[in-house]
Amino acid sequence: MDVVLAPDIYVNASIALGSPPEQAVRRAFGRPGKPKSSSWVLERVESMLHALPEFKDDAVAAQMKTIGGLVEIVETGSHFIEDWDEALTALAKAAGLHRVLTDHPDLLALKRANGIEFVSSDRWLAEQATPPPPPRV
Repeated sequence: MDVVLAPDIYVNASIALGSPPEQAVRRAFGRPGKPKSSSWVLERVESMLHALPEFKDDAVAAQMKTIGGLVEIVETGSHFIEDWDEALTALAKAAGLHRVLTDHPDLLALKRANGIEFVSSDRWLAEQATPPPPPRV
């Protein structure tokens, strides 16, 4: 796994089957090992799912239990609700990664923060489907 997943990816994957975020999450969870996440990310996901009329409380609880069982939580320190870039760059650094997978327009507009790159699910999926270059001779 070369990226950590932002809360919007989990939420979009939860509500839009077949979408790029859902495909990215399936690919991430289909690899060996557990993707790294943080308490901050899971709290944002839960809050965002509760705000959706499609998700009743019991559906949110079930979805969060599923997500929680599929990720490894790493300690990143505390962050405010609105501090997405700080919380996600801290997560990437704690996970030993340099990229955050997100479709959040504000984060994608940053492109990079504190040495961490923000990449869209469309771009990441295209990268995953592209074969590596041939070896140099």
